[in-house]
Amino acid sequence: MKRNSGERTLLASVLLSSPGPLVLGIALVYGRSSTQIADFIRRTVELGAIIISWIVFRMLPTSSEPDPSRKARLEALANTCVGAAMLLSGLAMLFIAVFSTSRDKGNVIPGLAIAFLGVIVNFWFWLRYRRLNHEQPNAVLEVQSRLYGAKFAVDTCVVVALLFVAVLPHAPITTYLDAGGSIAVALYLAWSGINTIRKRDMATE
Repeated sequence: MKRNSGERTLLASVLLSSPGPLVLGIALVYGRSSTQIADFIRRTVELGAIIISWIVFRMLPTSSEPDPSRKARLEALANTCVGAAMLLSGLAMLFIAVFSTSRDKGNVIPGLAIAFLGVIVNFWFWLRYRRLNHEQPNAVLEVQSRLYGAKFAVDTCVVVALLFVAVLPHAPITTYLDAGGSIAVALYLAWSGINTIRKRDMATE
């Protein structure tokens, strides 16, 4: 039953994460905030990592079919994909924040709405994965817990940055907050990604 709960939660993660990149991609037609562009890249990469984690979880051997080496390889794959997604997202966000020159941010309301919903949804998934991993320790569920904890923190930063862009679009502080929000999120994601990959490496030694 616990395995089915984990699989259903991963599938729900895939389904609820899928609209984000599409909506933000459309929103980029109207808004050019560096935070919003970086958020689109982040969500797209993370969606790929979540899909791979779901597939890996389904492939994990059951208790009736023990295969420790195959289980370790699959769990390492999930950790690597999630860690790489965090790291690549962080680097992409840092690049855009540093080299973005556009001062006209356009309409960021769609991106703000997605980020606000992300705060709520990602907080719930973070708690859900933590509980499932506590009840039945599993490397895939553990790394998803770390991913959603990072996603919750990142979306909170994105909401703050885009809120200033929406309310005070021409204020000098908004430009710095928009770039600063992207840089803070980028560094946090890169750090989380490196830690996740390093944990994978230590587990396979």
